[in-house]
Amino acid sequence: MSRFHVGGKVVDTVDLLRRRHWAWRLDLWPFAVLYGLWPLAVVPSLDFGDASIVLGCIGASHILVFLFTGWSVDFKCFVQYSKVKDIHHADACKITPTKFSGSKEVVTLHFHKLAASSASVDMEEIYFDFRKQRFIYSNGKNTFSKLPYPSKETIGYYLKNTGYGTEAKVLAATDKWGRNVFEYPQPTFQKLMKEQCMEPFFVFQVFCVGLWCLDEYWYYSLFTLFMLFMFESTMAKSRLKTLTELRRVKVDSQILMVYRCGKWVKLSGTELLPGDVVSIGRSTGTSGEDKSVPADMLILAGSAIVNEAILTGESTPQWKVSVMGRGMDERLSARRDKAHVLFGGTKILQHTADKTFHLKAPDGGCLAVVLRTGFETSQGKLMRTILFSTERVTANSWESGLFILFLVVFALIAAGYVLKKGLEDPTRSRYKLLLSCSLIITSVIPPELPMELSIAVNTSLIALARLGIYCTEPFRIPFAGKVDMCCFDKTGTLTSDDMEFSGVGGLTDSEDLITEMSNVSDRTLEILASCHALVFVDNKLVGDPLEKAALKGIEWTYKSDEKATPKKGGGNPVQIVQRHHFASYLKRMAVVVRVQEQFFSFVKGAPETIQERLVDVPASYVKTYKKHTRQGSRVLALAYKSLPDMTVSEARSLERDMVESDLTFAGFAVFNCPIRGDSASVLSELKSSSHDLVMITGDQALTACHVAGQVNIISKPALILGHVKSNEGYEWVSPDESHIVTYRENEVEALSEVHDLCIGGDCIEMLEQTSAILKVIPYVKVFARVAPEQKELIITTFRSVGRVTLMCGDGTNDVGALKQAHVGVALLNAVPPTQKDKSASEASSKNEIAKSDKSKKSKSNIENGENTSKSRAISKLEPTGNQAANRHLTAAEIQRKKLKKLMNELNEEGDGRSAPVVKLGDASMASPFTAKHASVAPTTDIIRQGRSTLVTTLQMFKILGLNCLATAYVLSVMYLDGVKLGDVQATISGVFTAAFFLFISHASPLPTLSAERPHPNIFCYYVFLSLLGQFAVHIFFLISSVKEAEKYMPDECIEPDAAFHPNLVNTVSYMVGMMLQVATFAVNYMGHPFNKSISENRPFLYALSAAVVFFVVIASDLFRDLNDWLKLVPLPKSLRNKLLIWAFLAFLVCYTWERLLRWAFPGKMPAWRKKQRQVTAIDKKKNL
Repeated sequence: MSRFHVGGKVVDTVDLLRRRHWAWRLDLWPFAVLYGLWPLAVVPSLDFGDASIVLGCIGASHILVFLFTGWSVDFKCFVQYSKVKDIHHADACKITPTKFSGSKEVVTLHFHKLAASSASVDMEEIYFDFRKQRFIYSNGKNTFSKLPYPSKETIGYYLKNTGYGTEAKVLAATDKWGRNVFEYPQPTFQKLMKEQCMEPFFVFQVFCVGLWCLDEYWYYSLFTLFMLFMFESTMAKSRLKTLTELRRVKVDSQILMVYRCGKWVKLSGTELLPGDVVSIGRSTGTSGEDKSVPADMLILAGSAIVNEAILTGESTPQWKVSVMGRGMDERLSARRDKAHVLFGGTKILQHTADKTFHLKAPDGGCLAVVLRTGFETSQGKLMRTILFSTERVTANSWESGLFILFLVVFALIAAGYVLKKGLEDPTRSRYKLLLSCSLIITSVIPPELPMELSIAVNTSLIALARLGIYCTEPFRIPFAGKVDMCCFDKTGTLTSDDMEFSGVGGLTDSEDLITEMSNVSDRTLEILASCHALVFVDNKLVGDPLEKAALKGIEWTYKSDEKATPKKGGGNPVQIVQRHHFASYLKRMAVVVRVQEQFFSFVKGAPETIQERLVDVPASYVKTYKKHTRQGSRVLALAYKSLPDMTVSEARSLERDMVESDLTFAGFAVFNCPIRGDSASVLSELKSSSHDLVMITGDQALTACHVAGQVNIISKPALILGHVKSNEGYEWVSPDESHIVTYRENEVEALSEVHDLCIGGDCIEMLEQTSAILKVIPYVKVFARVAPEQKELIITTFRSVGRVTLMCGDGTNDVGALKQAHVGVALLNAVPPTQKDKSASEASSKNEIAKSDKSKKSKSNIENGENTSKSRAISKLEPTGNQAANRHLTAAEIQRKKLKKLMNELNEEGDGRSAPVVKLGDASMASPFTAKHASVAPTTDIIRQGRSTLVTTLQMFKILGLNCLATAYVLSVMYLDGVKLGDVQATISGVFTAAFFLFISHASPLPTLSAERPHPNIFCYYVFLSLLGQFAVHIFFLISSVKEAEKYMPDECIEPDAAFHPNLVNTVSYMVGMMLQVATFAVNYMGHPFNKSISENRPFLYALSAAVVFFVVIASDLFRDLNDWLKLVPLPKSLRNKLLIWAFLAFLVCYTWERLLRWAFPGKMPAWRKKQRQVTAIDKKKNL
């Protein structure tokens, strides 16, 4: 079997290969034969000139084959390797990654002898390394799979683990997993430059330059070559900078206590192995900086408070607890058990040891077992994402390939015409004829294409970075322009993190809230005061804003000894004995407490979850909580049960299920969750700019519908899918329960026309069982009570029916959905930059404030609410402080400061053509886009930049297409008539083209989104009709002008292969070409409604005006010396006037045609319903 299907997240397929002997390689022996035949067969039969052309062709083909082995992995495999069926005969393999995971690679296959435990047999391991991950061949599965780490074993396995017992085991593990380091070689500038210069486009461009030189265009060739090398070296420099930045991230080499060979030994963090039992706690370096956790590890005993901001951007410290309370046979799940895992790269702020565990840590740390090391840790994964997505940025690569193919067809026709005519004339030089044919074909592929596409995307990257939005996968920016559906998480995204405690309900027959806490029972207050995960770090109370709001609302205090006491009144203090932390799949949390020597279990959670665990459910239970959720409040049910007398250690070891069953109801805690100030306006702007909006939340359905109504997600009457109370089945019910519709999967589409639909997580399970996912989910507006995996399923369903999705959420529980969406935006709760002035320096200084603020926050763990107000105060004070300081500086110092600042900016941002460097603190492992904002406004910024990039790319293709078609015509038909360009003329026209393209790609988007959508693809009626219409006008203008010029010079005979010398036809054709070039840019520039118009894009306006003035000056012959330098002859007055009038008319016709097409073919919402029906039909067939 020569091909293995791996089907992982990174590798799709693996092909087995064997390297050919050098003599049998297809890039050597066929050419050796050809070189041998040339002196024997070719030289005797042809004259030497033609024989040299043949030799040149053989040499060029050989170079091309050699280069192709560098460009195409498939071609390299065909030439240098042979396929094999038996893995033991292979010595390399071709890796095909999954979609959007980069390009194919050939890697070495390793055969490694493993020393088995019994001395008699030696085991052999076959593996390959691909992008810092190891894949091992499994005989049983007959395929490759990722090197397994002990991260999915049972809880019992971990608790019994006592580390490595013998040195032999340590050596075997080191052999298997390697050291715990981030190792990748630092490439040199020369190596990167060589890579850049081996790129197909670069080689092609150099080849074109060579052809121009052969045709004696020296200035033009050297100008192009200089530009190319400048561009490639800046690209190499920027890549080097990114890689150097990444190399700074190291595993902290702190010394840890590790349990090996039955005793505790001191080891560096880089020596850790998966399966090691370690003692870990808060440790600081020499500079007082907290050291980070060296690997992913599972806590066996003890607990820790961890700052995970570097991975998730979540500023609230996370509580990590021991895995001891869990069932021994449960398997560890990476998603579900996050509360027990310390992730590599995060920082421990505080830890508590557990003295009762059978292994005792000598240094009082938490006991943990190492799960993953090196590039397999969470930090390693983020590093891999950044490392392997720093490839060269392009937009719509396959489309650009097809578009060039379309242009090549025209070029081949033109070249064929020249060849046919040239061969009819026996006196023409074959060399010159071949040269002109090569020039025609190469002229169609614009040398600046990859440069322009990169600039368009990089401009957007830089603009977003200035707004505090960072991107790790640049190819997604054009996707942002195609987005037609925006999905939002609710809590912390649309609504604020700052909760307000409203009161307690459900304790009396009345549905109203009790807001006066003296009227609430002591038990209820005790639950609110102690059933939480708040904690003291550096004498500050940190944790969930909702729990802090409850503590503040009931006026109790919570101390660092885990005791809650009332501020006033005679309530009893509550001592927390054991916590069972909140888990999203359980939707509840519990604590075991002691009040006056008696033990209780206090539980809080989602009302519907707690309802199932109550001994006695009050009659108005459902009615009360639904009333408050309908008003958009967050409702938590509180319950308790008294426990029998026992010791503290017995209370700690109680099973979670026992603690959370047979409960007594103690009321509902109701919280008001204010909507962020700009949520409604941002979502309203998205809705009016042709986007569908969806809410995906873990909150209750009624709350979600209320908030969705306030932020413009739903505008029609809402219906919520739920169980029929009397029998098995489902029905749609309005929030006030006045309107009921029976659920039928085939009627969902019709129902969505008049109602906005909402479904819960339990209904999604039902849809999965009945295979109705594709029929229902695409029409739903609000998804409530969904688990993180279900969020992912919702996004993939939208994608499968042809929607281009944007998902906006926070970086913690939305990771899967953010990764699955075309555009995932993780919001980090930092300071929103004030939008007063968007000048570059201001923006970058704001970024600095935001960054420094972020680091301050992660160190001192100030809560989000307090922090924002402080930072705003800081940012208000900042400018005035600077002004005061500047008064004392001399003019020279001010100038020097300005210059230094400018230099720093240039160093930070390169030359505006290289993408900004993404640092680890800026990117979140959650998603391709990370925004340092506490609002959903970045979604509009990303979509605006995406649309701008998409439109810029589209107009570039159109302009390049028109220029190339015109060039092909000029070089073929007119070349045969002897019309040529002078060297200086070609250079001037090249300078103008480069300037125009540069200024077009720097067009900035308009501040508001338009209802009109951009065209998502190059291949559409609008582009083709526009190209053909304008091309027809251009050709007609060219032919007419040249014919007119020929009337004034009828006697002169022009030799096609003669050297260039100025004449009237040459002059006219150059002027017309120049005019068409200017007109093409002016007509096809896409301004409103996406980008700034020509008049607002000042640099482009100035360049256009300069070109028009230049054209008028050379046409009217104002400066004779200039025209002599450009080798232009004087025009007769009547011809000059005709040219100027015709030029104006040609521009007018093209402009009118372009505007007419834009009106006739506007960008539309994609026809996803048709795709949805097709996909549903296919799915139905599969299930049959």
